[in-house]
Amino acid sequence: MTEKCDKSAETEQNNKLEAEIGTKVTNDETVTKPKKELTATQKARIERNRQKALLLRQSRLSQQQLLGTKTTTGCSRVIDTGGGFLLEENPDVKPRKLNRVEEPAPVIAGDDSICLECDKPFQDSYLLTTYDHQVCDKCRDPEEKHSVITKTEARETYLLSEVDITKREPILKYVVRKNPHNRRWGDMKLYLRLQIEERALEVWKTPEALEEERDSREQKREIAKKKKFNKNMKKLRQEVRSSLFEVKSNVHTHVFGPEIQSETDEDIYTKTCIECDHQITFEKM
Repeated sequence: MTEKCDKSAETEQNNKLEAEIGTKVTNDETVTKPKKELTATQKARIERNRQKALLLRQSRLSQQQLLGTKTTTGCSRVIDTGGGFLLEENPDVKPRKLNRVEEPAPVIAGDDSICLECDKPFQDSYLLTTYDHQVCDKCRDPEEKHSVITKTEARETYLLSEVDITKREPILKYVVRKNPHNRRWGDMKLYLRLQIEERALEVWKTPEALEEERDSREQKREIAKKKKFNKNMKKLRQEVRSSLFEVKSNVHTHVFGPEIQSETDEDIYTKTCIECDHQITFEKM
């Protein structure tokens, strides 16, 4: 009876194995059935699923690095990817920080801006987004009225300081562009010329005051250049004609008059400078 139970259990187990792995199991040997080859459609579906899994894993890793969630297990530190598995942290590799890009809020109906040129409502424009200047794209004049200017040119032309451009409220917006003259130089900051002119009027009050200050600085610059030129020419003459160049000295040289003998002592004489009335007394043997 026991042998029959054991045989029936063994037969049932073999049937289960044969159903699961597609093989026929006997007491003496195991015969493996040949596997069917996958079709092109099945291979393509498998590849698509693999690519989706890789993209999902990469997105979860990026999100985990952004949040910075770490788990300590035993002696090693691991990062929870949120996908059901842990990654060991490599101390030699620094985690890459992702840059967050803040996009402007969406435009909602009823929040339309009024164009300063045509007085028509509009929702969004280049000047409004970039420079916070309420002008629609149809009225934008990038060549003349709404042209841009570099910070260096703004300081030289409108006599504005660094504080006037970057610190004074309201802060002026700008666009960063690569220097077209040389890529190795620093990036250019382009401001809206119209806003720079308004800031110059805030600082100098009137265009006449700005023009007077510009003329005054130009005159001082010309005087400084002339002095420097004369100094260099004088130094050059000294180097070329050093033998003919006379050095003027402010030290006074006495010019004495005739000697006068003292009435009390025949050996004592006195003489006086003709220019400064300086007297000296000496004795003749």
